[in-house]
Amino acid sequence: MASKKNGPTIAIDGPAGSGKSTISKLLARHFGFKLVDTGAIYRSLALWALRRGLAPQESPELLALAESAKVDFAWDGEINRVFLNKEDVSAEIRTEEISAASSCFAALPMVRGALLARQRSLAEEGSVVLEGRDIGTVVYPDAEFKFFLEASPEVRAERRIKELKAKGLPADNVLADIIARDKRDRERAVAPLKAAEDAIIIDTSHMDITTVLNKMIGHITINMGG
Repeated sequence: MASKKNGPTIAIDGPAGSGKSTISKLLARHFGFKLVDTGAIYRSLALWALRRGLAPQESPELLALAESAKVDFAWDGEINRVFLNKEDVSAEIRTEEISAASSCFAALPMVRGALLARQRSLAEEGSVVLEGRDIGTVVYPDAEFKFFLEASPEVRAERRIKELKAKGLPADNVLADIIARDKRDRERAVAPLKAAEDAIIIDTSHMDITTVLNKMIGHITINMGG
């Protein structure tokens, strides 16, 4: 892979509800890095595919969408907004429907292959935090810093239920959905969810956000020579 012109690339992987989205945002803001939510890239594609009436199965139409999708990120104050073909889809891609669908679309080799080059090009820019499920293992195994956040399904379900209730949204079958998604993500043939061999694994089940964040900042700062 080509050498980077800027600072390090930080890879943060883990299952849904492990805290990686919050931590990735705080870490990127702390260091002044770009934040790339690779899960949002797949969610955006899932949204676009469903709008077009496409099912999560390989087809020429889906490949064309994956190859032409332009997903960008931009900070809006404290919000890392997501744009699909210049349309702000930040809220729309966070529904439970899109969450479940994106896992199915992401399991398709065709989709992952089409989106891989874009993710790697963002990693090559350096001074970036990449959040996902296969950053340290597949997307950018050369990342200078790799973290894998995890938590028990029960704890992750509790966190998700609180989020949904705070937004006034239904919170049915959350634990079952998380377990099903974990199974899909960990058992898929292409780029399964797992920690890279050299990743630092942090169980966030009984740790608050500040503790996790400080642990990661300390490790990065020391090894950056800061």
